[in-house]
Amino acid sequence: MKILLDEEKCVGAGQCVLAAGDVFDQRDSDGIAVLLDEHPGQERSGAVETAAQLCPAQAIRIEKG
Repeated sequence: MKILLDEEKCVGAGQCVLAAGDVFDQRDSDGIAVLLDEHPGQERSGAVETAAQLCPAQAIRIEKG
């Protein structure tokens, strides 16, 4: 699984951090999400999928395979 985060789309809602705080964080300066782990393990797939679904800006994409 590969995670793609479009920082340009991000609105800083923080839902990704709440759902998968070990994969996403937010910049202190503006709240924009940052990706901590581009290739999280399969055990994190549920949390990452939840984060993508909760993102109001649809800034998170998941590539499987």
